[in-house]
Amino acid sequence: MSEGTSLKRLVWRLMLLTVVMFAFGFALVPIYDVMCKAFGINGKTGGQYEGTQVSDPNRTVKVQFMSTNASDMVWDFYSTADQIDVNPGAVNQMVFIARNPTDKPMSAQAIPSITPAEAAAYFHKTECFCFTQQVLQPGERIEMPVRFIVDRDLPKDVKHLTLAYTLFDITARHPPVAHLADPVAQGAR
Repeated sequence: MSEGTSLKRLVWRLMLLTVVMFAFGFALVPIYDVMCKAFGINGKTGGQYEGTQVSDPNRTVKVQFMSTNASDMVWDFYSTADQIDVNPGAVNQMVFIARNPTDKPMSAQAIPSITPAEAAAYFHKTECFCFTQQVLQPGERIEMPVRFIVDRDLPKDVKHLTLAYTLFDITARHPPVAHLADPVAQGAR
């Protein structure tokens, strides 16, 4: 085989590889969304939810709350209750507490997940601290509500859901701004 033929073959293979990589890059977002929806991870729960009507007041679903810190996160992070019983279709609320025990300002992001995965499409968060980054000053404590609705169309065999949050330290990527204690210094900004 001549050197020219080998070079042409290499160029064609590299061009094909580039096209395949480009196509795969476009396919990643839909694949990611499908996987998150299938497994109920990264907060990919049912979208906007309209209506809050309880169709069966005798039906209850137990919603358990879990909170964990990523390996490098030092904040205290927990829910005010371990679980509650809810009526599908009703608006519910749970409050999570976070406290920064360090001597420096920190930024954090909470990533939610729902189990069982098939129930994630029936869990609708209308307000959540996970929608935004949280910034806490040294020693600061915050109450963070999550408002949610378990859809009336949740399959009857699902009687227990778990809403879990993992809190990540994102200070290195999103440095917080420290509050200045001196009012004169604040006016000088």
